[in-house]
Amino acid sequence: MEEGVPLPSIRTLAKDLQISVITTKRAYDELERDGFIDSVQGKGSFVAYQNPERLKEAGVSMIEEKIAEAIDEAKRLKITEKEFLQIVKLLFDGD
Repeated sequence: MEEGVPLPSIRTLAKDLQISVITTKRAYDELERDGFIDSVQGKGSFVAYQNPERLKEAGVSMIEEKIAEAIDEAKRLKITEKEFLQIVKLLFDGD
């Protein structure tokens, strides 16, 4: 979404998704805390400007978390580092 695009109100989104207003508010708060949206009291929430480097950094962080989970599972299954890296290479090189 482009910078400045207005987001639905918390109540509207909660109703559309048929979820709690509290859950929706929490999601908006987290998005604002993480810099993805800007909220202006009385006007609503809007898509924030996204620095490409910041987006990449957030993506790398998410990848690191998932890789850590995969490593934990590999260790549990007694997969060696070499085997794990082979799996990663096959997946990375393949489409």
